[in-house]
Amino acid sequence: MAESLSLVGTLAANEWVEIKAELEAAVVEIGFNEGKPVAKGQLLFRLDESRLTAALAEAEVNLKLSKINYDRAQQLLRDKTISQQEFDQLASRFESMQAALAVRQRELKDTKIHAAFAGVMGARSVSVGQVIKKDTTLGTLVDLNPVKVEVNVPERFLSLLKLDQTIELRVAAFAGKTFKGQVYFIAPQVDTHTRTALVKAKVANPDFALKPGMFANLDLTLQLRADAVVVPEPAIMVNSDRAMLYIVDKDMNAQLRPVKLGVRQAGVVEIVEGVETGQLVIVEGVQKVRPGSKVKPAGPEAAAAYRPKTPATGN
Repeated sequence: MAESLSLVGTLAANEWVEIKAELEAAVVEIGFNEGKPVAKGQLLFRLDESRLTAALAEAEVNLKLSKINYDRAQQLLRDKTISQQEFDQLASRFESMQAALAVRQRELKDTKIHAAFAGVMGARSVSVGQVIKKDTTLGTLVDLNPVKVEVNVPERFLSLLKLDQTIELRVAAFAGKTFKGQVYFIAPQVDTHTRTALVKAKVANPDFALKPGMFANLDLTLQLRADAVVVPEPAIMVNSDRAMLYIVDKDMNAQLRPVKLGVRQAGVVEIVEGVETGQLVIVEGVQKVRPGSKVKPAGPEAAAAYRPKTPATGN
């Protein structure tokens, strides 16, 4: 018997990045189609590298010359024909040229933008031939399998929460279809304004049907009791704040029994106290029965209509 909590949440991408340029250049190649999957490491954008190639060549020449001067200065310093100050200046320039070359190499590398992870490309914001500035948004990359669902759970239920608990969710776009996932994150703190804690779960989404931003109705399973005792709902009689039902003893006499109710599901009610596994209960005609009355079973055909048809089975 599953005890679940109904909540509302929002779907989010497993990973989402906004792709931006790190330098100013013209776009010379776009390596993807909008809305289509891309592999990790796939080339997404290539920027014009001609200016940077020339700058890199210049940096390599400057470094080579600086290295020659530095090597010569080491010998001159050993021969004591230059001062320590002059040597330090040449050594500093050599290190500066090394750093400048590294910067040019990095800038040249930045002309090629690759996918950081496998996912689906969103709409692109630029075209081939367009000159872009640094920090210009080029497009978005989204990982849709799995998707995450984020929900705020009231603090009174936190003691029942644990990692790997099962959730079931539904979205308006797919009426009647249920998606299943598992809890992987429970916030270590409670929001003092809402008295809720953020809980996140992952839901498999191999066909990309679920989209980030969708509104989700979900059921979070708090407890699952495999050996729950349940009875058909019509067997329960409520008088004031007490729940009762008729059981049938071994002599086939009706006995009125107070019971403590648990979770309700379609057509059945969990009995926490008052009825044991295997006991017979009266479902129909309870208004005509009195404590101690003789009972004659109606047969398995009549009882079949009240047997649970859900996975939550009991007696």
